[in-house]
Amino acid sequence: MMHYDFDEIVSRRGTNSCKWDSENARDCLPLWVADMDFRVAEPIRQALSDHVRHGIFGYACVPDAYYEAVIGWFRRRHNWTIRREHILCANGIIPALSAILQAMTTPEGRVVLPTPAYNCFFESPRNAGRTLALAPMAVRNDRYEMDFELLERQLPGAQMLILCNPHNPTGRVWSPDELRRVNDLCNRHNVFVMADEIHNGLAFPGHDYTPYATVATGTNWCACTSCTKSFNIAGLPIANLVIPDDSIRERIARALIVNRVGDITALSLEALMAAYNHSEDWLDQARAYIRDNYLFLKDFIDTRIPAMRTIHMEGTYLAWVDVRGTGMTATCFCQQLAAGAHVLFNAGEMYGDDRYVRINMACPRAILADALERTRVFLLSKTGD
Repeated sequence: MMHYDFDEIVSRRGTNSCKWDSENARDCLPLWVADMDFRVAEPIRQALSDHVRHGIFGYACVPDAYYEAVIGWFRRRHNWTIRREHILCANGIIPALSAILQAMTTPEGRVVLPTPAYNCFFESPRNAGRTLALAPMAVRNDRYEMDFELLERQLPGAQMLILCNPHNPTGRVWSPDELRRVNDLCNRHNVFVMADEIHNGLAFPGHDYTPYATVATGTNWCACTSCTKSFNIAGLPIANLVIPDDSIRERIARALIVNRVGDITALSLEALMAAYNHSEDWLDQARAYIRDNYLFLKDFIDTRIPAMRTIHMEGTYLAWVDVRGTGMTATCFCQQLAAGAHVLFNAGEMYGDDRYVRINMACPRAILADALERTRVFLLSKTGD
């Protein structure tokens, strides 16, 4: 097993990084855009290097080895046996979501969304002309839970539910029982489930990710998985769509073709196969490091920044933090923090709740500590204490 140094600070300035080189990030510590500041696993780097050395970058076809890598990964890691013929390959989950909306809903259709939610889950249905029916989740003991009574009130007459598992931005890793209740409700009301499981590899040690497919009854669903978040290769987009129903799969496959989102680059394919086949040790070390970053962040905020409160999380690398104690909306807080302390967080307004900020913890602990200390000093300056 190779040992990786996640404390290493790798400069990303001047690499056209959205996170570090965007105009609003150039003089800030950016803990916002959801990619990691860690070097990828060595097998991924080697596979990409070998392909680049070949020197030709033409159109790619999807090889048998791709399907074998996907099937092997989920069987080995998550006890989920996927049939090859159920897999469609796409160039990203969000492009695929637009195709799925076109295939599985009508222009007058309603799409149910538990909130808070990843911002594209608001944008994609609205861009497709669909109506969103929001189902705000409940917070109990600083932990998010599905409000199943409210969710069921939104389902009658709806055509689709967007389920995020594990959940961005709240950090919940849904339990089998919670997923079964979602399945039962959606079956009862004949609602198609699109399960975005892009964070599937990032459940904290001690918390198991449960694939929606392993608890679902019936076939009125599509599970969308990817290696891009787990292995820090978001710039090499690829998604695996698992669709057990033949007619649904044919409809979605046609929509992928119509929207031209089924063409995958050779580099994305090489990265996925190297990730799933050879990079398990990197991921396990990254998960443990990120979990420890969360514990560090939670302790720092609990003991030194009383105006903020950390929501309990079980996975992903995106902390969800209540800032109501600052007396500001999250948008105002983030704007003033960027201007006064040169730290960038995401304001919760884009996720449906402007009382919270989202903090990307997938960075060396020294960077996280610096950002939190700047935040502490900034808030002290605001109160005069």
